[in-house]
Order: sequence, then C-alpha cells, then structure tokens
Amino acid sequence: MDVTQEILRNTEIYGSSDYTAPHSLASAKVLNYANGASIQKPIQERVTVLPRRLKYQDTVGLFGAENVFVKVDLKIIDTGNLCFEEPGWECLKITFADSDLLNTYYTAIMDPSKDLETVNTYEPAEINSKLANIPNPHVGVSLANLKTGNMYIDAWFDVRLYTKAREEHPYDEMYLPVNDYFYIGFHARNTKRLPYNVECLIGTGYKSKNDVDPRLIAKIN
Repeated sequence: MDVTQEILRNTEIYGSSDYTAPHSLASAKVLNYANGASIQKPIQERVTVLPRRLKYQDTVGLFGAENVFVKVDLKIIDTGNLCFEEPGWECLKITFADSDLLNTYYTAIMDPSKDLETVNTYEPAEINSKLANIPNPHVGVSLANLKTGNMYIDAWFDVRLYTKAREEHPYDEMYLPVNDYFYIGFHARNTKRLPYNVECLIGTGYKSKNDVDPRLIAKIN
C-alpha cells in the first residue's frame, strides 16, 4: 500500500519533525494538536446511564501538554442494567434456582403480565430501569485521585472538577442537573512527565436540588 500521501499529510499538520508522540508534543512544537490540552477544546465523554465509573490512567506534563481537560456530557436516560440505589432504598437482586426447594424456601415466580390489579392494598409491580420522578433532580459526581504509589510523583500531580462555567469546583464531590455537563482537569505541577491514576464516579447520589448541600451544587456563574 502506498502511504506517501498520509505521511505528507501528517507532515503538513505536525511539522517536519514527523514525530507526533503525545509526550513530546511541546519539543516538536506541535502542542496545538495535543488532545484536550485546553478547557476550550477538551476530550469528550458522554454518559447516559447511572451509575457510571470513568477511569483515567495516562501521563501529563512536559514535553507534552501540562494540562489535560475532559468534558463529561450528562444525558441521563435510566440505570441501564446496573444497580442504582436511591435514598431510602436498596437494590433488589433476583436469582433463579434450578431446584424447586432451596433452604426450605420455595422458588419465587414472577409474571408481571398477571400482576395487573391492586390486591389487598398492594399495587401491581413494575420492573424497569427508570429513575425516580423527583422535582429538579440532581446527580452526584465524585472525583478520586487513586495515585500511583510514588509519593515523589503524586505530590506534583493535581486533578480537579470544573463547572460548566469553566470554574474550579472547591470540592471533590459535585451535584448538577441530569442533563448538564462538567469538566475534569488533570494538571502537572512540575516540569516532568507525570503518570496518574484517577477515577470519576457519576451517580454518587440522585436527589432533589433542595435536598443537596448547597456547597456541593455546581455554580453556573
């Protein structure tokens, strides 16, 4: 296969160095093409179910970008096939046994098509993955720096939550509307290339805005 045109195209974009490794973008003078190097042009993430755990393991710092930003766009639809506990409730786990009798308990039989009417004040069961219908729902987001285990490296790395207004959030937990977005910023505080290990959990809580600590609500201005 003739790859001449592809090589020429890369040269036109990145310069004559022909070396586009992320950890050497600055030295190659192609930092403008670094992925997510500014909050104006972040890496894009999209989340539609709760809960969702995002894991990031990479490096940041010279001679690549000293800052990396990720925009997390929340378009929450439901809980998918996952277990998401709401306040005051715990997840129900249903398992089916082959035996008719297990530890003296009979195997439960569930047939939603037959459970259609109220019986003795008990409402018909509905099994779905919808989120609770609460006023002005907000979803919780938490950020954890799991670190690398090297204290000399971890001391120079910083990770922060940012609101949609591109302002730094003062805590590692934040609440925002279910159809909103926020940013995660990875920052090298030294002139070295630093590895990192970060985890972001979306779905630490699902509450009405009135029930959320005002300090944790994402400010929009």
